[in-house]
Amino acid sequence: MSQTKVKKLTPAQEAEIPVYRDKWRAIALSTGPIDRSQAAETITLAYRASGKQAPEIIFCDRPYQAANIIDSHADKPRSHFRSQLESKVRSEFEKQLLTCLRGQLENQLKRQLQNQLENELYTQLQSQLWSPLREHLAMEIASKLPIDLSGQRARYLHYTHLNKQLDNCIQPELWAGGGSLLDFCISVLNCAHSYGNIWTIFQSLVKTCGWIFPYDKVCVVCEKPIALSADSNHRLHAEAAPAVQFADGFAIYAYHGVILPEWYGRLQPHEWQSKWLLKEHNALVRRALIQGIGCDRICQELAATELDTWQEYTLLKMDFEDDFDDSGMPLPVFLLKMTCPSTGFVHALRVPPNMTSAQEAICWVNWGIEPEEFSVQT
Repeated sequence: MSQTKVKKLTPAQEAEIPVYRDKWRAIALSTGPIDRSQAAETITLAYRASGKQAPEIIFCDRPYQAANIIDSHADKPRSHFRSQLESKVRSEFEKQLLTCLRGQLENQLKRQLQNQLENELYTQLQSQLWSPLREHLAMEIASKLPIDLSGQRARYLHYTHLNKQLDNCIQPELWAGGGSLLDFCISVLNCAHSYGNIWTIFQSLVKTCGWIFPYDKVCVVCEKPIALSADSNHRLHAEAAPAVQFADGFAIYAYHGVILPEWYGRLQPHEWQSKWLLKEHNALVRRALIQGIGCDRICQELAATELDTWQEYTLLKMDFEDDFDDSGMPLPVFLLKMTCPSTGFVHALRVPPNMTSAQEAICWVNWGIEPEEFSVQT
């Protein structure tokens, strides 16, 4: 293996960074159905490479069913579900490969590639896409608890237990960040490594499997969604359609990363009604409704308290809470309404709830410039 470290990228190599990032993002967001025969072969090879015997492989349509399968096996001998292999498999595949290849890069270049490939892609997929998906699945599991577990504490404990199952599984799409860095180092920088078999299995895991729950003798493998939609910022998003759809009909609705109840998600945003804001208790959902409906229509359709005016500007206080202060107390929604004197067009911007006058709100909107310092032209 060559010991010469790569110090700097050529312009041609630099241009390949977004190409490999997009390549592995597309792999991470690929949809099913998976090839179960190929997935089973990959899982078997992964176990053997980790020093484990091939497990019994159980396929299911989605992670919700995987959690139930694991719980249904709780009465079997502990050897079947004795220990999670996630950390072992991850160590064997991703960490070994990355450690080997990073050792062939100068520190500055290593940091650059980690940030632009591995970290950027991982952060996007985890925080903006798959964390909301996991949270929704865990909440769905908790909502279906039997009556005898419906007590507040029991529900919380059961929810925590099932959420840990989801948290500890192998989520191949999150390995795409490391995959993009590995692929770039191997394919573009021609870095040498002695883990050809592991690299092949690593790629196959990400490409052919949904979520994986690996145990000593049993491995539960989930199907990928059959449809998945995200916005330009890589957040779950679709309008009047599921953002995530599984083959068994299970669907998740989302608006720019906010998980929505089905009765909102099945409608186009222009069909949403402002009066829903007065009864919606979830702050994140209320923010999504505000964004989708638009402040202009909300101002027209909901009664708002006028606090102050200055020229064409009006500071409004809405009759519902949408945020909380540091002590957990609810905060109302404040809007700065601007009316065009020539067309009558109304525009509104949300401002902090500590505004006391229209001029103060104008100053905040204009990055600290006092309203007297500029002339409004519309």
